[in-house]
Amino acid sequence: MRILPTSVIAGAACLALAGAAQAQTSPPTIQPPAGNVPYDATFAVGVQIYRCDGNAWTFVAPRATLHNLVGKQVGEHFAGPTWRWRDGSSVVGTKAGEAPSPTGAIPHLLLRATPTAPGHLFKTTYIQRLATTGGTAAAAGTCTPERAGEVTEVRYTAAYVFWRHRGRK
Repeated sequence: MRILPTSVIAGAACLALAGAAQAQTSPPTIQPPAGNVPYDATFAVGVQIYRCDGNAWTFVAPRATLHNLVGKQVGEHFAGPTWRWRDGSSVVGTKAGEAPSPTGAIPHLLLRATPTAPGHLFKTTYIQRLATTGGTAAAAGTCTPERAGEVTEVRYTAAYVFWRHRGRK
């Protein structure tokens, strides 16, 4: 069993709380429609995976663990993009909006959620990716024809806020 250091847990909790607070005041491009309310927030630690096509780095998939506000791993995030909870429930997201990260990290996103397995996440209608750090593709010019096919993983963190319809418990 891997134990996260206290500083990482505290940082994760602060970021997830900041993300949850930011969710209500985010730009209109990443704000869920009226009638949706946040019901959960997680802190993700992982990588954004890119492949060199010989000319530019292209996004392949994310891979991250999801932690609750006290640092306990509650799920995972991977290609799809998919979020899977420890109870086996899962959702797949489709990008509905984007806003630049104020820190130059990967953008903040709004994703429309489609449940794919019952459980905790089944009520999810939207997911916001907020408070991002890192995760951007390698600098221009570093993907050359000689490096075509190479894969790189870039560390990132983010707060994910899960939304549901107001009437759905």
